[in-house]
Amino acid sequence: MALLSWVRETGIELVQVNGQRRYGGPPPGWVGSPPPAGSEVYIAKLPRDLYEDTLIPLFQSVGQLYEFRLMLTFSGLNRGFAYAKYSDQCSAGKAIAALNNWEVQEGRAILVCQSFEKCELSVDGLPTTLCHRELEALLLEATEGLLGFTLHASPSRKEGKVAVLTYSSHRAAALAKKALVEGNIGLFKKKVKVEWLKPELKEQLQAHGEKPPPSSVRHLGSPERVLPSSELRGALGLLGALCQRRHLGTPRFLTSTFLWVREDASGTVGHKRIKEAVARLALVMLGC
Repeated sequence: MALLSWVRETGIELVQVNGQRRYGGPPPGWVGSPPPAGSEVYIAKLPRDLYEDTLIPLFQSVGQLYEFRLMLTFSGLNRGFAYAKYSDQCSAGKAIAALNNWEVQEGRAILVCQSFEKCELSVDGLPTTLCHRELEALLLEATEGLLGFTLHASPSRKEGKVAVLTYSSHRAAALAKKALVEGNIGLFKKKVKVEWLKPELKEQLQAHGEKPPPSSVRHLGSPERVLPSSELRGALGLLGALCQRRHLGTPRFLTSTFLWVREDASGTVGHKRIKEAVARLALVMLGC
C-alpha cells in the first residue's frame, strides 16, 4: 500500500517485465547517450518487504539515477537484490562509498558494490551442421540487440558446436538469454545449453582459435585508416546504441574490404577487431 501510494503521489512510472520492475532507462527528461560502463551498482541483502518507495529515494540521494531495477519473485516479493544505474561513474562511486553497509531497517545492512554488466552469452550443443548464416537468421528473429557472434567446435561435446553471442547491453543479453532458454528446442531442433559466457570457456576458445594464414591478410597501411585499438574499445556498443536511438535496427557487418588495425592490444580476436574498427569509422562518418 505504501508503494502504491508513493507511485500515485510522485507520478513515477514503474514497468514490470520478465521478473524485474524497472524505473527509467532512460528516466523522464533524459537527453543524450546512455551512461558509460561502470555507472551501475549492484545492491544485495535487501529485506524482502522493501520496495522502490524506500529504495529509489535512498539511491537518488547520492546522484542522478538513469535506471533502477528491482528483481521480483512470482509472488511479488523482491528477490533480495537490485541494480541502480547512475548518470556517470562518479555517482556510482559515491553510492558505493555512502550506502554500502547502510542500515535500511534495524539490524539489516545492505551490500552495495560495482556491477559488472555481462553482455556475452554462450550457446552450447548446437548441431554440427549449423552454419553461420542459419544461426544469424535464427538469432535475429528470436532476439534484439545482437552485435555479433562466433561459432566454434564445442570443447565439451564431441559432436556439436558452441556459439558466443555479443549483445549491445546487459539488458539485451538478459532478454535474449530468456528467449533462447524458453524456445531453444523449437529454434535449434535439439536441447542446447544457454548461459552467460564463462571466462574459462572464453579462454579455451581463444586458445584453440584458428588464425587466418598470412596470405589471407592484406595491410593497406594508409595513415588515415590506421586506428589504434585503444580507440576501438566500446565502438560496437556505441554504434549499437546509436542505431537503437535512431530506430535503425541492429548493425550488420559485411566484411568485403580490408582495414589495417595495429597489433597493440592482447586478447582481441581478428573478426571482432575488424568489426570494432568498422564501427569506429561508421561513428566518425556519422559525426558521433
